[in-house]
Amino acid sequence: MKLCDLKPPKGSGKAKKRVGRGDGSGHGGTSCRGSKGQKARSGGKVNPGFEGGQMPLTRRLPKRGFTNSFRRDMVIVNVSALNVFAAGSVVDADTLVEKRIIKRKGDGVKVLGKGDIFVPLTVKIQGVSKTAREKIEASGGTVEVE
Repeated sequence: MKLCDLKPPKGSGKAKKRVGRGDGSGHGGTSCRGSKGQKARSGGKVNPGFEGGQMPLTRRLPKRGFTNSFRRDMVIVNVSALNVFAAGSVVDADTLVEKRIIKRKGDGVKVLGKGDIFVPLTVKIQGVSKTAREKIEASGGTVEVE
């Protein structure tokens, strides 16, 4: 047996549909495109959302809201996540990224008070909630808001 003698089993290969080859083929005439209109033409594409010339829904609905250009993108960390640090260490945005507690620094990091902290730490961060500050200071740590 040679490589050139290999063939797929009979009936397993499906022939490509050849359209536009006469009415006797069953796919002649309009070549399976229906009759007339933009979609029947070559290169005839209709954008998604096109409604046949009617005013599109996206243009009929009113615009709402705005984008606040002064918004700060704060990354949030809970107090319970800070237990991975050794006692007395300084915690800031860079050390949080190193320990993979957060993925990015954003415009700042804010510590929230969910959970408990058992390690005294110095937290140098852009924002801290009232309960988080109380829990950090109760564990013997300090908070410095930058």
